[in-house]
Amino acid sequence: MRPAAILLDFGGVLADAPPRRTAPPGLVLRIFNLVNGVLTPGEIQRSLTAGASAYAAWRDEDWPDELAQGEVWERFILPGWPPAARVPVRGAVRKLSYEWAWRDNWALRPGIPSALEAAADAGVALAVVSNTLSGAAHRDFLDKAGIGHFFAVQIYSDEAGVRKPNPQMIWNATDELALPPQDCWFVGDTPRRDIVCARRAGVARAILMPSPRTAEEPTGPPPDDTIEDGFGLRTLLEKCL
Repeated sequence: MRPAAILLDFGGVLADAPPRRTAPPGLVLRIFNLVNGVLTPGEIQRSLTAGASAYAAWRDEDWPDELAQGEVWERFILPGWPPAARVPVRGAVRKLSYEWAWRDNWALRPGIPSALEAAADAGVALAVVSNTLSGAAHRDFLDKAGIGHFFAVQIYSDEAGVRKPNPQMIWNATDELALPPQDCWFVGDTPRRDIVCARRAGVARAILMPSPRTAEEPTGPPPDDTIEDGFGLRTLLEKCL
């Protein structure tokens, strides 16, 4: 079936980066300056790294609704910090969340510009549906990479208040596109989040584009198709045009 729209995950589908094992140095330095040295850079770095791991573990518990940015910091980073450090951080949560989410080594997956161009030329609408602490960081990267203009809609969990595999993420996108989910495809890199979300939302085609994270996830429902990269997505689309 020719799709009316293709919805794509961000991390692992549109772009990817090597795993980040420790907090980004730039964020550590910004917080160190923000708190006027009340905490050492080492203390900040360890707190951010441990907090990121705890937040990641929380995200895998019963698929909760997304936390607001401030609540992420309050729950996973700030406990145990002195008041002189907590107060200035609370006032800069939006900017700090952006820097936490941003990756200097993000790179577009191979063939993604080609696939997006083919979809646009065919009149197929495009949307992003992604879990993230800062949708603003993702939007800015897509614009910087020269592909942001392809997307009619961008739905991010920090703004939607829910996370995949909650189907509301996909429904938010299809509502904005004024299209029924059954006329759309969804492309993700994780069976337990993305393919489950696509099945729950009732899209026409659930497509898996494996990334390094895919093998780390427990098995989920099988996709309708598995593709290697953006070139594979373009080939799949062209078969339906």
